[in-house]
Amino acid sequence: MKVTKEDMENVAVLSRLSIPEDKEAQCTQQLNDFLEYVDNLSTVDTEGIQPIAHVLPVSNVFREDVVKESLSREAALSNAPLKEDGYFKVPKVLED
Repeated sequence: MKVTKEDMENVAVLSRLSIPEDKEAQCTQQLNDFLEYVDNLSTVDTEGIQPIAHVLPVSNVFREDVVKESLSREAALSNAPLKEDGYFKVPKVLED
């Protein structure tokens, strides 16, 4: 599939790119070269190859969920820069 100047202009509009007129021919040629290279991948024999999402095997490591005693309110607030009436105090971010 050959990319035309009109195709390149449409891609530029859709991707919100501004391509100077003196670079349109060069960009069109580069896009054609790229698509030709990608098209070569269709010649690779992938029979019997399982699709994968990651190159290396990925698995989650889960630990046993154990109930433990929580921090006390005093311990949780001990390093808070601002606190008031047993709660964290933060600057107001929403207006009334």
